[in-house]
Amino acid sequence: MTTITEPRMTPTAVRILRTAADLFYANGLRAVGVERIAEDAGTTKKTIYDRFGSKDGLITAYLRDRRDRWHAFVTAYVDERAPEPGRERVLAVLDALEAWMAQGSRGCGFVNAYAELGGTDHPALPIITEEKQWTRDYYVELLTEMDVPEPDRRGREVALVHEGATVQLTAGGQPDAMTDARALVGRILDAGVAARDATGVTVG
Repeated sequence: MTTITEPRMTPTAVRILRTAADLFYANGLRAVGVERIAEDAGTTKKTIYDRFGSKDGLITAYLRDRRDRWHAFVTAYVDERAPEPGRERVLAVLDALEAWMAQGSRGCGFVNAYAELGGTDHPALPIITEEKQWTRDYYVELLTEMDVPEPDRRGREVALVHEGATVQLTAGGQPDAMTDARALVGRILDAGVAARDATGVTVG
């Protein structure tokens, strides 16, 4: 696997990255050539290669940037709407997901990228895997804050609902998928709280 060095983000590099992000998400990684990106970004292919090294480098930068923006978005969303430990923080992640998904109609950009890159040695693959692990870990963290038993297992269960809702909301053609997801997650949380209360453990 080739290692991609993170590029220095000059204003031109930022413009290229934003243009590439829109094109990659809308059309797919393989379908968009460097020439099209250069044209839409008002720059040259040479400049793109100078800034990102290769198309693979640009794809890696796109997924890294998308990962960072999602992490910042969801954590800020949750902290603003549900600052105290409890079920509302977990449910706020689903609200954040719905708000994020409303910005694009092609589903999860990481899943889409994996569909094209999976089974290869592309340098961006670890970013995709790390992103999905981060989402699982974030749910585990929120469940741990609630002091429920088995937060790892319950957090993974909630993450599975999260991923399933993403697919059903888009490819599955189910516009009310998030409503079902909240209900399912609510039941997971209820079971955790009931188990916690049965042992006499309380938050704090």
